Amino acid sequence: MRQLLRRISVFVVLFSAWPATSGCAQEQAEQPAQGSFKVVHVIGLEGIKHDTKGTIAVAKDTLEFSTGPTKSGVSIPSMQDVLTGADSERAIGGTIGVLSSLAPYGGGRFLSLFRKKIDTLTIQYRDSNGGLHGVIFTLPPSQGAALKKQLLAGGAKTSISVEDEAKQQRESKKAKEKKP
Repeated sequence: MRQLLRRISVFVVLFSAWPATSGCAQEQAEQPAQGSFKVVHVIGLEGIKHDTKGTIAVAKDTLEFSTGPTKSGVSIPSMQDVLTGADSERAIGGTIGVLSSLAPYGGGRFLSLFRKKIDTLTIQYRDSNGGLHGVIFTLPPSQGAALKKQLLAGGAKTSISVEDEAKQQRESKKAKEKKP
């Protein structure tokens, strides 16, 4: 009986890791068109559900998020603060990630160690009535700074320049490497 459980858990672990690795390679191979970025809307835009995948395009004085027929935009001059950051998320998520957590002998916990890097873009803006709002997007790695530069060129404001953010990220990476 134990041998059967071990075989099943090994199968679940291998089966769960296979789609994640092929998806990561495919995701890195796809490059967005010039001026548009593939993103995930985490929270903040009116009429758009949380965790919706779509594209962002910077046009004249508007940042436009579109997913299928649904579109939402933010005026670039109304942006009070644009911030980027580096983060990571689970590589194996969704149904397979939940089912893998049920694997015996801690197999599911092991799969949660696989992570992929992402960039975050946080925008603080004012609407036409003066109300303060915020939007959070996630992007593939190393695209956050490029999008931020486009927004700043269009008239957005920031509390931390692109160069200062890059310097802070390098310093935090060095600090993590020094820890034993």
